[in-house]
Amino acid sequence: MTTRRHRAARTGVVGLAVAAMAATVFTAPAAQASTGRTGHEETRRALDAVVRGGVPGVASQARTGNSVWKGAAGVGNLRTGAPRSADDRFRIASITKTFVATVMLQLESEGRLDLDDPVETWLPGVVRGHGHDGRKITVRQLLNHTSGVFDFLNDPAYEKKYLTDFVKNRLLTRTPQEALDAALAHAPTFAPGTDYAYSNTNYVLAALIMERVTGHTYEHEVRTRIIQPLRLRATVLPGDSALMPKPSGRAYSKIGESGDGARIYDVTHQNASQTWAEGDMISSAGDLNRFFGALMRGELLKLRQLKAMKTTVFDSDYGLGIEKLTASCGKELWGHGGGWVGSLSYAATTADGRHSFALNLNGDWDASGVGAVLRAEFCDTPQR
Repeated sequence: MTTRRHRAARTGVVGLAVAAMAATVFTAPAAQASTGRTGHEETRRALDAVVRGGVPGVASQARTGNSVWKGAAGVGNLRTGAPRSADDRFRIASITKTFVATVMLQLESEGRLDLDDPVETWLPGVVRGHGHDGRKITVRQLLNHTSGVFDFLNDPAYEKKYLTDFVKNRLLTRTPQEALDAALAHAPTFAPGTDYAYSNTNYVLAALIMERVTGHTYEHEVRTRIIQPLRLRATVLPGDSALMPKPSGRAYSKIGESGDGARIYDVTHQNASQTWAEGDMISSAGDLNRFFGALMRGELLKLRQLKAMKTTVFDSDYGLGIEKLTASCGKELWGHGGGWVGSLSYAATTADGRHSFALNLNGDWDASGVGAVLRAEFCDTPQR
């Protein structure tokens, strides 16, 4: 999951706005790319710079047409010194939201729901309390974060249990209802449809609607509608498992009992139910490239639904489970970031789906180099 505000030091940098930070750095003025480059030299240098900045390792892949480039730097295991692999699997956190939004748009194209349906239609009586009213919130507003529903990660008790005390509690099972209870104990952030604020609660509700509409689990729908058709063999929906499939590096965090950000914790094993449909999926850079490329090429959505997905709200550049970046060299990109304890990731693709790039950092305390990597890949790498 990615949060859109900096949290207090005691929660570490899981509150880094990965996507927003990438966009800010990426759109900053950059020197003109020189001509005559033969590959991804600038991207590789940017990956090395990320590791020099203090993150253990970074794994990435680029896909242009049928051509694949793989790049990795640093280590995947601080204890053994084993290098990071470009084929590593990792927790993609809030990039999961793009998968969820895609399924919801498929359901709309099939006539099984309408994006302007009130949440109350599908979840009667669920969104109530402290000013929240599911009769006044639409499915569309969940997907583009204009619902005003409070983000459960900002509830102090929830934050303490699942962030401040993460090391102690990382194997606990969390239900979707626990997240909803934490959110609905607070007043809305704003009236539905009047503003934008990123809230993980929106995608808990969206997945519950998905399950009500289809009669199947969120995991079943994503698996049968996206993972299997695209043959995303490195992508899994882990449920309440705490294990990581191989190949994968270790995941490291500075969120822990010390509270001072000085100690690094190995948080590889963590119960995935704590992030569910708002951010639980595991994938690889290669699979993310295939997914986002296929999405932009119209292989997963009809033109009407893809247009709706790319319709951004207010000044956020956020659409329906996806966000727009504009490169300093003028390219339009679509993608999503994901930050959770031990993992920071970003995946992006050009509007035509031809050039895609994804990366993962296996340390959660510094995403400042992500934008430079994206700029190097999309602006400084010659396209064939």
